[in-house]
Amino acid sequence: MREGQIGFCGVRGVKGGKLYLYVYGVVAAAHVDPIEKKPVTHFNPGSKVFSFSTTGCSWMCMYCQNYEISQRRRVEGSELSPEEIVEMARAYESEGIAFTYNEPIIFSEFAHDVGLIAKKMGLFTIYVTNGYGTPELVDYLGGFLSAATVDFKGNGEPRFLRRYVGASGPEPIFETAVGLKQKGVHVEVTDLVIPEIGDDLNYARKLSKFVYDNLGPDTPIHFLRFHPDYKLNQLPWTPVETLEAHYKVAKEEGLKYVYIGNVPGHPYENTYCPACGSEVIRRYGFRIVSWKLTEDMRCRRCGYKLPIEGKLSRHAFEDRFETVYI
Repeated sequence: MREGQIGFCGVRGVKGGKLYLYVYGVVAAAHVDPIEKKPVTHFNPGSKVFSFSTTGCSWMCMYCQNYEISQRRRVEGSELSPEEIVEMARAYESEGIAFTYNEPIIFSEFAHDVGLIAKKMGLFTIYVTNGYGTPELVDYLGGFLSAATVDFKGNGEPRFLRRYVGASGPEPIFETAVGLKQKGVHVEVTDLVIPEIGDDLNYARKLSKFVYDNLGPDTPIHFLRFHPDYKLNQLPWTPVETLEAHYKVAKEEGLKYVYIGNVPGHPYENTYCPACGSEVIRRYGFRIVSWKLTEDMRCRRCGYKLPIEGKLSRHAFEDRFETVYI
């Protein structure tokens, strides 16, 4: 980039011959969420997470529900240092910090400094990410990141990515997911299923097979219901039947923990024991309403150990949504 130019993401620019991250220390939005909202279901379930964003994004998703933050290509927000963010998280009794609402990859230096302090204070960290990064980025994230939700929009179908998000293809997403797993980061996969344009079951099968072969059959995968927003208000909500068909495909490919999201009360929100089929965690939306696992995450009926990291939070059965004023 030339002197004075700002990148597509809207957060980096050249000044005095140097590349600067203009959103470092600038927070556009903050909120306390349940970890299940990310969605993350197999890592410290029931936890409260302090979630925050900057502005800008590396993609231009035409359906983004946070478009006022992510597609705003100018730096706006409240100035907060990494130390202040961790202090706020602790003040709200959060057990972790989530970098979310816009794409955290674009402000990774800021996230890095927050993450190192959080780690010292006993807090975990989560990226909610499109995964569109480089191997160098993965190495960098491995130094501070605890968990990540990697989102394959529209089943990762190449034409969908090019037309509706401005990405050249899914390969970097696959590489990032595998790289994070190799670094010891807890990885879950999400797929926003968009009717008519991003719901091809053939690509859902390819995605499920990739997850099985490269991330393992214990990796949770979440098929999320689309609701009309931003530039795609003409589309309908994703039919529940379409989500159920995606669920079936993923199970046929051998994935043990498949979930449907944004359909509160659906039985596929819940976690079932792969050994005996018992319902071990019942959810309603982002809330845990029933827990039938031992302290070391074993099914109370048959003793099978489920691959859930961490422990059940003391906040699990509370209302964990809190507005943060910044």
